[in-house]
Amino acid sequence: MSIKTLPGIPAGRPAASVSSHLQPRALDRWDTGVRAVAESDADRTISVYDVIGYDYWSGDGVTAKRIAGALRGMGAGPVTVNVNSPGGDMFEGLSIYNLLREHDGEVTVKVLGLAASAASIIAMAGDKVQISRAGFLMIHNAWVLAVGNRHDLTEIAATLKPFDDAMASIYSARSGQDVKAMAKLMDAETWISGQTAIDDGFADEFLPSDQVKKGDAKAQASAVRRIEAALRSSGMPKNEALRLISEFKSGQGDPAGGGAGDPTGRSAGDPPAVAAKSVLEALTAFSL
Repeated sequence: MSIKTLPGIPAGRPAASVSSHLQPRALDRWDTGVRAVAESDADRTISVYDVIGYDYWSGDGVTAKRIAGALRGMGAGPVTVNVNSPGGDMFEGLSIYNLLREHDGEVTVKVLGLAASAASIIAMAGDKVQISRAGFLMIHNAWVLAVGNRHDLTEIAATLKPFDDAMASIYSARSGQDVKAMAKLMDAETWISGQTAIDDGFADEFLPSDQVKKGDAKAQASAVRRIEAALRSSGMPKNEALRLISEFKSGQGDPAGGGAGDPTGRSAGDPPAVAAKSVLEALTAFSL
């Protein structure tokens, strides 16, 4: 299937008060160490091995600006996109999808591990989609944090519907299944295994197993992403979650946090101890 036959998708963020963020379940299933083996034509390969959108904790993240720059540097011709990502900023993912869809040349997407949420949309932009036997796609409706009164939230819900409809049409065009069936899968937040992805038309074939390896994982960045996702899912604003985690890291002697070292012996009223208590309380509330 050529990406030229796939429908386009809305670009841009619908409102300043709307922001996407990572789902804890996607982070739990993301193995950060999954990588591709060395490519023989590496200068025409794009790696999507991080969260979609700028990542505060690692300073990296996969952005539309980065992908646009890579495609400009490659020029016309075939491109390979290796994907192992838990998703992230849905609207950034939609922009990347459009960039790959409009590229002048064949696009091959290889799902090495996980292509969840926004990353699953990016995966659908391939003329050819390969997936590992142990790989997964995860599709769902646009999942956001929004701020405002009931009128604002009603307006945001209405604004998001065209994005959900467009995503359902993308999955439908790729798989050959009915749009309403895709919308139901999105409503249910569906995890699609490698075999099912091929059987149901989301992918074309398996990725040869010798093209996947385990690389170095950014363990600390992955851990703090999980904490941030849990805090924000409990209703905590992003800036407050980031502040608490930064204070907690500082109390653990993390070099990036500027802490002094071992937290043992601190009183319950010390800022790091207060931060740790707040983090644990928020996580407990989330788990309940």
